[in-house]
Amino acid sequence: MPAAADSADSSDHAGPAAGVRYLLKLSRPRFWLYLAGPIVVGVAFGATSVPELFAAPNVLLFGYFLLPANLFLYGVNDVFDRDIDEGNPKKTGREVRYGGDRLVPVVVVASLLAGAGTFAITPRAAWPFLAGFFLLGAQYSAPPLRFKTTPLLDSVSNGLYVLPGAAAYALVAGSAPPLAALAGAWLWAMGMHTFSAIPDIEPDRAAGIRTTATALGESRTLTYCAACWLAAAGAFALVDPRIGAVLLAYPALVGVVRVAGVAIDRAYWWFPAINTAVGAVLTMGALSRIVPPGAVLP
Repeated sequence: MPAAADSADSSDHAGPAAGVRYLLKLSRPRFWLYLAGPIVVGVAFGATSVPELFAAPNVLLFGYFLLPANLFLYGVNDVFDRDIDEGNPKKTGREVRYGGDRLVPVVVVASLLAGAGTFAITPRAAWPFLAGFFLLGAQYSAPPLRFKTTPLLDSVSNGLYVLPGAAAYALVAGSAPPLAALAGAWLWAMGMHTFSAIPDIEPDRAAGIRTTATALGESRTLTYCAACWLAAAGAFALVDPRIGAVLLAYPALVGVVRVAGVAIDRAYWWFPAINTAVGAVLTMGALSRIVPPGAVLP
């Protein structure tokens, strides 16, 4: 068990403050925008006026997927990966190891119950996307399906990360997003998940866990990620060629990693910033439909 001050175990709680710090770390703050960011993008593309952007249901949905949804998703993951995570170096320092106490399961259930409220503030068009998020979010890690232990299904099931954005679009627009956009976003998430699994190849193999990354190995997994991201760019290009062009940043990054020989466990930590930048570009592009740049620039 690491002794560093920035590492934590759920069995080390010395009081409420320590428990809060542990839960915040469990929620992976670096990755909060992986769920909440698509809400912003979905709202921006679904809205047709400035008041629609800041409607109360949009804010509530963003708030839920910023923190409670991450506690649900990563809490389920950590509870059912307790044995595997004993040998996972990612759990030292930047993440936490679940120690078996009751705090995390209680918070997971509370977050799930809070998630039921998202159905009350959204139209029926958003419900399939919300239901898909909660189903895949649980079954990715939990039995009986436990998608994360089946090569390819572990990758495909991670389309769950884009479902909040689809729900947000439906909340504002009253209908589902374009199929090509949903397909492109899903393929992007597949690439992101599988790239993030590369640092886990050795710990997963040691624990007997089979994933797309363990089945392919590092080199072929990078090729798989690049293929997913190229396909994502192609799908988005059907919606708007400019969006497709922005998404080409991801396969280009795979090329940089290969050519420069960057360690994957280092490049892995670049992606929160990269995804935030790409999301910001897409959001600004969507907002320019509502408020043309010439209306605000001197």
